[in-house]
Parts: sequence; structure tokens; C-alpha cells
Amino acid sequence: MNTETTAIHKAVYLHPPGVLCALGDDLPDIRAALFSGKSPGMQATEEYSPGRALRLGKVEAVLPDTCFLPKTERSRNNALLLAAFARVEADYRRAAADLSPERIAVVIGTSASGMFEAESAARTLEKEGVWPETFHYAQQELGSPAKMLADFLGVSGPAYAVSTACTSSAKALISGARLLNAGFADLVLAGGVDTLTRFTVAGFSALDAIAPDACLPFSQNRKGINIGEAAALFLLARAAPDHAPPITLAGWGESSDGYHISAPDPEGSGAKRAIASALEAARIHAGDIDYVNLHGTATQQNDAMESRVMAEFFPVTPMSSTKPLSGHTLGAAGALEAAFCWLTLADEGRRLPPHLWDHQSDPTLPPLNLTAVGSHAPEPPRYALSASFAFGGSNTALILGRSR
Repeated sequence: MNTETTAIHKAVYLHPPGVLCALGDDLPDIRAALFSGKSPGMQATEEYSPGRALRLGKVEAVLPDTCFLPKTERSRNNALLLAAFARVEADYRRAAADLSPERIAVVIGTSASGMFEAESAARTLEKEGVWPETFHYAQQELGSPAKMLADFLGVSGPAYAVSTACTSSAKALISGARLLNAGFADLVLAGGVDTLTRFTVAGFSALDAIAPDACLPFSQNRKGINIGEAAALFLLARAAPDHAPPITLAGWGESSDGYHISAPDPEGSGAKRAIASALEAARIHAGDIDYVNLHGTATQQNDAMESRVMAEFFPVTPMSSTKPLSGHTLGAAGALEAAFCWLTLADEGRRLPPHLWDHQSDPTLPPLNLTAVGSHAPEPPRYALSASFAFGGSNTALILGRSR
């Protein structure tokens, strides 16, 4: 038996998350948009790709001014994370009231951090010959979001960032649960944040991985991803919240297949190991999963691999990719899609997130039970699985469970 997974199971509760994404900037609005399949922040723009209009998932909210932060921590990325924290602050203050600062941890997944500021500063340097006074290279350090939030809160427990591309914030949640289980912390703020930058959009364009219009996961007409931005922040604790459904991080699995720098293993060997480990850790069977949130990037190779893996584990389970609604939020994707699973388990109407596409199945892929707008679970869902697969062969599976 896998020794990693057998030691996991002390209960780790996920309090209601703080989320901002293309679907909205507070949980009630995001819930309504998610289940209706309508996303106000998904829009065509040339803002991050001059001369080429691309569909991107944008956060429309006015973000906090970061002028009170040290210059090294001022960035749009950190402003978005602060906005997410503001949505869980009251919950955090209650939970942290009797804890020492060294017993509170912060773990954040990101991939771009303050790249937006670096881009802007580089344009100023090119135009004026000097770096702008507002820029400091530390703004783009990957550890900046975790350090900023820990400094802002005055906590001194473990504080660090995880940057493993599209699995970053899923791994941040796993890391947070491990800190609780190992006794290194009594409370953890964990999640992810990534903001749109020209650098990111250009990089994926260079890989021919950007769709010109809406992405179409698992369609024969799929042409690539829509990139988005988001922040999703969870409070992880050993006790269930008294004001929200008792939802746990019931299990998780990780693997690294190292097949290729950007392409997934076509056989999905690493993805299978991650899912199997998560099921073993949660002490459930594949048939116990009531909903699967797919990685579903709408790229040729990911969808081909993922469809084979999911058809093997979950041939009849309702599932969807929510990336047409949020965009692929890269380092924030794992935590954001865990938040969608949290909303699914918490929904008293048994609604399921829809899979938006053109309904043109790829005949080379095995069929999946993709949800339509208005789909409902036959019974109140108890377990949801969220899968994330990243460049370099990094794979994660998170299982959220609702206690009865």
C-alpha cells in the first residue's frame, strides 16, 4: 500500500473560499454564474495581445490599493490575493482569535506573480532609458504572494509559495493539509492567484495553444485554451465551520511522470496514479465520486489523454470542464476549481457545473458523461474530484467530501 496516502486522514475542513474570477467577485454571484453557464468576465480583448483579439477570463472588480505595502510587495497579483482574503477575513479573524502567530501558515500557488509590473517597467525602460521609481525586481518573485499575506497578517508560521504551473494551487491546498496533519500549524490560508500578463499570453501563443474564440474542451473542433485570471483562497482547519456546510479535503493524490516538458504522457500513467492515490487516501471507490471537475484545457493532447483516463475511472460520472467559464487560470486553477467543487457540494439544489462546448464529439476520444446547463445530481452529492495536470508531468487529484 502507498505509505504516502495511508497517513493522511485526520479531518481537514475547508471553510467557504474567497474567490474572484471571470464569473464574479463574490461567492453568491459566482455560484449563480457557475450553475447558469454565464460568465460576464469572459471577453475578447487585445489588451494582452496587441493586434490580436483573444477571449480571456478577466476579473472586473476594483482591487485594493497596495500603496500601504512595501514597494517589493506591490503588484496586481498581490492586490487580487488581498481581495480574496477580504472575502474570508471575518471567518479568519474568528478562527485565529486564540492562536499564536507562529501557529498560522500561508501557502499560495502562483506562476506569474508580479510579472505584470515587470512588463510595464520594461516598457518604461525601453521608452525612457530608466526603470520606473515604482518598480523593484522583488515584485516578480514567486514567493511574493505568500510573504505579502503573512506579513500583512503578522503571522510567523510556515509561509511559502508553490509554483508547478497548472497544479500550483492544488498543491498549495495539499501542502496546507499536510501542515495541519503534521502538527506544524493549527490554521492555514491556502489557495492560488495568477493575473493576466502579455508574457503569459505570448508564451502560450508561441506554443500554438491559444484558441482564437471560446475554448471547446473535448470537441473535435478544439483549438486550445482561453487564459484567465483568478484568486481562490481557503481557510483550512481541523474543526468544521459552524456557519457553513462541513466540507473536507477528503483525499488527494500527486504524481510526476516527467514525460515531456509540455506534453502529457499520452497513456496518462501519471494522471492515473494521482487519481488512484486520491481515492485510496479518501478510502472510497471511483463509483463514490458524484462529480468530476476536469482539467479540460481544450488542447489536443491534454483532452486526448484526460478523456482516456476519466473514461477508465469514471465511465458514467457527471463531469465538466469549467475553463470555458473562467479561462485557464494557470497557477490559480487548482484552487479555483476546488472552489467550484466546494460550491457543488454545498448547493442545496444538487446543481452541477455545466460543460460548455459545441456538442461536436471527437470520434477518436472515448465518450464522457458531460453535464449540460441545468444538470442536477440525482442525490445530494457527497464527493467531488478535481483534476489538474501541468507542464513537466505534474499531476494532482483533489477529492472534496461533504460530511453527513
